[in-house]
Amino acid sequence: MKGHTGIVIEGMRKRYGEGDTAVDALKDVNMRVMPGEVIGLIGPSGSGKSTLLKCLGAVVEPTAGRMTLGNKVIYNNGWLIKDLRALRRDNIGFVFQAPYLIPFLDVTDNVALLPMLAGRSNAESRKRAVELLEALDVAHRAKAMPSQLSGGEQQRVAIARALVNQPPVILADEPTAPLDSQRALSVIRILNQMAQQYQTAIIVVTHDEKIIPTFKRIYHIRDGGTHEETGEGKDLE
Repeated sequence: MKGHTGIVIEGMRKRYGEGDTAVDALKDVNMRVMPGEVIGLIGPSGSGKSTLLKCLGAVVEPTAGRMTLGNKVIYNNGWLIKDLRALRRDNIGFVFQAPYLIPFLDVTDNVALLPMLAGRSNAESRKRAVELLEALDVAHRAKAMPSQLSGGEQQRVAIARALVNQPPVILADEPTAPLDSQRALSVIRILNQMAQQYQTAIIVVTHDEKIIPTFKRIYHIRDGGTHEETGEGKDLE
């Protein structure tokens, strides 16, 4: 994905309902996240963070606007991609508050499953999985089952799974919420390292006061619109 633009959102709106009962969840969202960049998305409950994340993840269709992912315009007042499931599988990585690893597959197979579903060979998929597990320092757990992993190890495997198809963007929804300060900062450090190494644009939705100071750029969503702020960019070393 060298040379891609990350993700660019222009004038995105999302309206639920019609007429007098219509609710504008998103009114005018504008964002740009470049390859190799990790940004924070913050805002109070009910501000539209979840709706925005679902729109960015091609789970919910926006009402209007334009979205560019990688080098391709995927939405322009309507989806321009027919197969949204393939779009999500191949171009968007997801990291959640819970790892959601498949309990009956070992660590390698959990990571290798997505490229297999995308049509890559078992050997190629497993090779890619092991490379990522090594990069994330969990290769020694490659044959372990999810239940045998610590919480921090499970989240590292979930990050490997999000990266495995080399998506231009990763959406991380409260990835540090259940973790203590040390592990939370470790996850953010890993996301920054992976963003740089694989030139992935990463958006982290969070309420976590422990990690907000680490972002160099923050989008604050309020009243359905985004407002860009300069973050502290606190050193993670």
